[in-house]
Amino acid sequence: MSDQKPLLTTARPAQAVRERSLLRNVYLWMTGGLALTAVVALGVASNQDFTRALVANRFLFFAILIAEVALVWFLSARITTLSPATAVGGFVAYAVLNGVTLSIILLAYARASVSTALFVSAGTFAGMSLYAVTTKRDLSRFGTYLIYGLWGILIASLVNFFLRSPAVHWMLSYLGVALFLGLTAYDTQVIKRWSQELGDSAGEADYIRLSILGALKLYLDFINLFLFFVRIFGRRR
Repeated sequence: MSDQKPLLTTARPAQAVRERSLLRNVYLWMTGGLALTAVVALGVASNQDFTRALVANRFLFFAILIAEVALVWFLSARITTLSPATAVGGFVAYAVLNGVTLSIILLAYARASVSTALFVSAGTFAGMSLYAVTTKRDLSRFGTYLIYGLWGILIASLVNFFLRSPAVHWMLSYLGVALFLGLTAYDTQVIKRWSQELGDSAGEADYIRLSILGALKLYLDFINLFLFFVRIFGRRR
């Protein structure tokens, strides 16, 4: 999630065809990233030697997690100065690393419950995105509350990592679903606003950068929504 200021400033209002094109491009990149993550996760989960090494070597696992966080920060903070190829490469690298870490989910939970969580995530994500695109309501005023909510869940999750309270676990799971549904609608409307402000004067490089940044936002919303649904529907093996 980012602030409301557009990354690009144009003198002319955007044409509807350009708006639809950017929105479509964001969803295509997001879908491609999710598909790549799924392929990598399935491939890693089927390699027993690698998954054993990943689970046994905490240093390796946390190194991958740190690399993921670093990539998200790098793409979000430097997107306006990156070349299109670097932006695309960073997004692809993040999707691959995320597939490696999510492979543990496939091993820890029954496939049927993971499939249920994925199906419900896709349906609710699509519904919130559609709402954000079609509603005339301005969701920007909820941004601050969503940021506070995100920090609250992160801190509470860290505390419960040590407390291991089942009640707090379930409460955070449902609150997490509500939060990322809100973030999905909020981020979708932010991207829609970029589309409206883009216009035809933006070059292809800026168009690709915005598409990658928008795809990263929605990708993160979907993945986190999926992880919270896995906690709700998941049956451990």
